[in-house]
Amino acid sequence: MTIRINSVAPNFVAQTTQGEINFHNWVGDGWAILFSHPKDFTPVCTTELGYMAGLTSEFADRDCKIIGLSVDPVGNHQEWLKDIEESQGNTVTYPLIGDPTLAVAKAYDMLPDDAGDSSEGRTPVDNATVRSVFVIGPDKTIKAMLTYPMSTGRNFDEVLRILDSCQLTAKHQVATPVNWRQGEDVIIVPAVSDEDAKERYPEGWRAPKPYIRIVPQPQG
Repeated sequence: MTIRINSVAPNFVAQTTQGEINFHNWVGDGWAILFSHPKDFTPVCTTELGYMAGLTSEFADRDCKIIGLSVDPVGNHQEWLKDIEESQGNTVTYPLIGDPTLAVAKAYDMLPDDAGDSSEGRTPVDNATVRSVFVIGPDKTIKAMLTYPMSTGRNFDEVLRILDSCQLTAKHQVATPVNWRQGEDVIIVPAVSDEDAKERYPEGWRAPKPYIRIVPQPQG
């Protein structure tokens, strides 16, 4: 299955460090971040899981759950979590999915169908493509995807920024410009006519070009 933006996030039932979940039921009516790792006890991923643990409250404030995935059994995860807390200084309070049959990694198009059906004996290099981030909306569709090489730690502040943008643009007919941060000006999307824009933004907008209509970030 090929995964793209606006695809329905594949549902699955799996064991996690916090018990069995049905993924769509677990997401519920809010947002979710699913981020994946090629192997337990790997150095870059250890720093990522620890940093993400420090952002848990930031995501919770945005009605967004966090869940990790690694193609190893849950028992391995439990031991790894101890290392993460000890070395990174943050306790991981979000669940970590066990994927020893590689089913979830395959469903999310991170491993090919011929990758086998067991994590046993696989190395981080074998699983190098399992380093993605999926932003999933309340409608269970994928709103954004990021994939990184093994040697490059992911920027989870950027994931938070993407979530802010996705949530804002889902509610208002605007787009966020380059390097946008929460509270900064936004762009009226082309689908909104000037006539409709005047009703929404009676104070007008700044337009360096007719197709670039800049307004303050909508509130609410």
